Amino acid sequence: MTTPLIQTERLLLRGHYATDLDPFLAMWQQPAFYQYLGGQPLSKEEVWFRMLRHGGLWPLVGYGYWAVEERATGHFIGAVGFGEWQRVITPSLKGYPEIGWVLAPHTHGQGYATEAARAALAWADAHLPQSRTVCLIAIDNLPSLQLAAKCGYQEFSRAPYKGQAAVLLERFAAK
Repeated sequence: MTTPLIQTERLLLRGHYATDLDPFLAMWQQPAFYQYLGGQPLSKEEVWFRMLRHGGLWPLVGYGYWAVEERATGHFIGAVGFGEWQRVITPSLKGYPEIGWVLAPHTHGQGYATEAARAALAWADAHLPQSRTVCLIAIDNLPSLQLAAKCGYQEFSRAPYKGQAAVLLERFAAK
């Protein structure tokens, strides 16, 4: 399966292009971007692997991540989508699409993350056989927790993950 194309009022959700590497790497060098994503910047190699992982999910599990492009400028501004990360965590998230979003700090506060996440969820509601999707968010990442709540996610557990406290949330689509 190839990455489906989704257009919203201000965004284009598409597959990654090789040209996304430099702007994605620039994001991963900003503390405001990575503070809740492991707390460390990523190297160019690690960002490239992340982009490959985003696209590689689609043919394996039927869902994955989109690159987020600002329609007005054509600039890559982040990624949103669903993963099957095989996390070692209790309770297990295996078998449930796990939503995630990362957007460039200069876009924060403009509603782009909400617009992108809602578009991804509308696609999931129409195309995924499961009605349940999940997400894992660092306990102190209040902006992402607020976004998850706006999108209908509710906490079902808390658990440590890679040495950090995390909130596990779920959402059920009306099917």
